[in-house]
Amino acid sequence: MSTIKLSVVIVNYNTRADLHACLAALDHCVPRPEIIVVDNNSADGSAEMVAAEFPRVVLLTPGRNTWFTGGNNLGIAVAHGEYILLLNPDTIPSPGSMALLVHFMDANPGYAGATMQLRYPDGSIQRTCSQIPTYRYLLLTHTPLGMLLRGMRERAQAAHWYDGWSRETDKDVEVVPGACLLMRSDELHLDENLLLYFPEDDLSQQVGGRKFRYLTELSITHREKSSTNTPSATQIYFRDLMVYTRKHHGWLLGTLLWLLSRPLAWGLAVKWKLRRDR
Repeated sequence: MSTIKLSVVIVNYNTRADLHACLAALDHCVPRPEIIVVDNNSADGSAEMVAAEFPRVVLLTPGRNTWFTGGNNLGIAVAHGEYILLLNPDTIPSPGSMALLVHFMDANPGYAGATMQLRYPDGSIQRTCSQIPTYRYLLLTHTPLGMLLRGMRERAQAAHWYDGWSRETDKDVEVVPGACLLMRSDELHLDENLLLYFPEDDLSQQVGGRKFRYLTELSITHREKSSTNTPSATQIYFRDLMVYTRKHHGWLLGTLLWLLSRPLAWGLAVKWKLRRDR
């Protein structure tokens, strides 16, 4: 059995300042976890900063962009912890947060994993955790059908996001955010066919119906989307949507959803172009 209880894997891409703040916060966590940073060929000096200022961090530099899933899998492969926490570089964990997650998993072996309450820098609670997306939900939220059937879309969204839950109480959930996802090391591996989006939903369908736990005793600050709020990330989102849907709902339904989602994808592309041309 591993003598290291927890490994933290952080995949970074051009978020040097955020990463520095995250690593500095992890230095105050007790017990201090093994920390692994995978730098996806950043151009902002992130890797050099880690090497110079955080020598105890295990730094992996694959020399290319391995995306969220590939980068995390590289970190998972070299981690020594009994548990592995996937953590975004734009998070600030509180000092007791790592111990809280590990204690919960030790005391509750029937759970697939756990996450924590995430808050924006202004203190407001982020809406995280959901049910596994049904094909109906994906169809109503990514195609013009949702505009034609607004009542059905709103009901599907309410069910998907656990309508009525304020995120101020602990809860069993089906899908937790990849920004803060703890699992046992022997169960955690991401599908690299999904580059950035839907790997958490995919994971939830590989754990035999077991739940994840959302914990609120402590929280983690999360800026959110510091490196994915770009036109290229939007393109990848719809690409991953098709890959995920084909995997879990079949090639035909996945292709149908991709075709019907074209108006939304094109609309977002035009929006990005207009914003860039201003």
